[in-house]
Amino acid sequence: MVKKILVAFDDSDNAMRAVEYVAKNFAADNKITLLNIIQDTAALCNMNSPALTPYFKSQQKSFCVLEEKKKDLVDSALQKARQILIDAGFKKGNVSIKARRKKKGVARDIVKETQSGYHTIIMGRRGQSGIKQFILGSVSQKVLQLIKDISILIVN
Repeated sequence: MVKKILVAFDDSDNAMRAVEYVAKNFAADNKITLLNIIQDTAALCNMNSPALTPYFKSQQKSFCVLEEKKKDLVDSALQKARQILIDAGFKKGNVSIKARRKKKGVARDIVKETQSGYHTIIMGRRGQSGIKQFILGSVSQKVLQLIKDISILIVN
């Protein structure tokens, strides 16, 4: 039976390990979606308000260049991940990329996407120290707490 698998993806090593895990351990007839939730920092590039500090205004262009570079890195990583899956035998038509702007929060947006009929979520685990994880939490931990009725695989 063909399954719909959602791989939560950013440009991290952990996310790439999750893709490699799928490539090695899942049947190639499954449908894979690589989902990237885009942080909405691009709005700062278009912000023009008298309340902005002169320092921010002077650095705004540099910030926007960095954001564009980050977007390019994520796009490149998504294409590389897609190619890893195709090279592992997944059909091109069965490997899709979705990039969504963050609406409620990365974890909640991932959970919302799963309502489109996915069978499994696969994520990389973020390597935080115990204290940081306790205070800040992690996306994988939040998804684990929020999700109902869908299997979650967290790749180390």
